[in-house]
Amino acid sequence: MTDKKQIDEDELRNRLDPLSYAVLREGATERPFTGEYTDTDTVGSYRCKACNAELFRSETKFHSGCGWPSFYAPTQDDAVVLIEDRSLAPRIRTEVRCASCDSHLGHVFEGEGFDVPTDQRWCINSVALYLEERSN
Repeated sequence: MTDKKQIDEDELRNRLDPLSYAVLREGATERPFTGEYTDTDTVGSYRCKACNAELFRSETKFHSGCGWPSFYAPTQDDAVVLIEDRSLAPRIRTEVRCASCDSHLGHVFEGEGFDVPTDQRWCINSVALYLEERSN
């Protein structure tokens, strides 16, 4: 991954809706089952709403029933950064951030038994993403 993209916080705040900004830059979470991409099956690439980096592809998206879009892997290993999250201590989670601009995306969970190749659920906020549809 190249150097981190510098984000102009004022420009970003003006460009995004308040919830998207709160999720991406302040680590908030959208309410479950409210996101635009929770149930979509559209073919394409999911990109960071802050910096446009490609993060996930529709081929790795699956329906987990958790209330947020779920993927079993990022586009590339270096598309995201993982950080230990102790905000719900004693429960420890793994936070997912965009490797390009350090924006909060969601969390990744392992060992939940979903029938996916990685046994991971990348639980990502819809408002942190935009979908670039791929034409057939």
